[in-house]
Amino acid sequence: MLGGTGSNVYTRALAREWSLAGHDVTVVCQERHPERYDLGRARVVVPELPGGLLPVFVLDRYEGLEARLLVDFSEAEREAYVEANAAALRELGPADLVFANHVLLGAPVGAASGLRFRVKAHGSELEYAMRGRDELARWGAETLAGAEVVYAGSGHIRDVLGEVVGEVGRVEIVPPGVDVEEFRPESRVDALAALLEEARLDPPNPGNREERLPDERNVGRLARFFSHERRPTVIYFGKLIENKGVHVLLEAIAGLDARAVVVGFGDYRAELEAIAPLGTLFTGPLEHRHLRHLLPLCDVAVVPSIFPEAFGMVAAEAAAAGVLPVVSAHSGLAEVAAGIGEEVGPDAAALLSFPAGDADALRERLASVLALPAERRRDLGLAARRAVEQRWSWTVVAARLLE
Repeated sequence: MLGGTGSNVYTRALAREWSLAGHDVTVVCQERHPERYDLGRARVVVPELPGGLLPVFVLDRYEGLEARLLVDFSEAEREAYVEANAAALRELGPADLVFANHVLLGAPVGAASGLRFRVKAHGSELEYAMRGRDELARWGAETLAGAEVVYAGSGHIRDVLGEVVGEVGRVEIVPPGVDVEEFRPESRVDALAALLEEARLDPPNPGNREERLPDERNVGRLARFFSHERRPTVIYFGKLIENKGVHVLLEAIAGLDARAVVVGFGDYRAELEAIAPLGTLFTGPLEHRHLRHLLPLCDVAVVPSIFPEAFGMVAAEAAAAGVLPVVSAHSGLAEVAAGIGEEVGPDAAALLSFPAGDADALRERLASVLALPAERRRDLGLAARRAVEQRWSWTVVAARLLE
């Protein structure tokens, strides 16, 4: 797809940047509504999947497809998926480059296409599907052997790649990117007005039956939340699954004079709502068009994952909006915190991460950040944005990949 997860956002952002830089870009994917996204001049091709089977790493529902965990695919089903996509590439070719997303099943598709290809490794396939499964790890290693380059978004993912598939020829570390024009500081008055306008454009979702759409009546709920009371506000946005550690955030918030906004969808939402402190706002999933205005209304963003992350995309997006992120001190998240820390200085840098799963430590970090004078928080937010502009803008990332 082209939305809903970090790797999907990654795909559409690169397609836009490369096409606007003058390259002829075609995205081969399963997105049913490409018109919803800004792809620059890139076009979208949607191959038909055998049996409508879509391999995934975390189960969700997808329009017109039967999502099934990659680990539950038979060998024949995997091969059929690979051939369907490889055939689409061969028909579209010749091409100067196939940029394959995910070791599995991207590398097998790239290899089967017969075209020159490079592979972007993500944490999702390595941790959720391939680790501990020798057959899948061997398949990944065999097909990566034909890739010109394998890209890792962080030193952490480079290390995980080696642990899971063994030695890989050429691995380059190029982090994911952030749209620094979309995510930027904004005045509170302008941000709230724009957020409510975006919420008015949301499609109907009676009874919140569709988990991949924003909750119904968000306009009124957001207006009441941000207009009637000015309390320190902490935001989480991402998947609502246990590995993301949102329960750690809610436990930490319970001991603070602060409230939380929780944005996202997933199978853990009901449990989170049951333990959330009074006043917590759940919005359902929001797109970048909402988040760009929601972030400036918040005082701090938290990425409390208890499972390794390839990068810290949401932390970098928050920083681009001038909002300090506080993240779990591990994997790619720690690398993002370190990059921002170089700009904000050592005292503030110490507040940007906490031991994963430690609600008490997170509470202490949040209390310290929220106790800073508003002007100091604003200055630190602008320094965090500078870190993103210098390291992780999509323009910088897209150019580095093609170099």
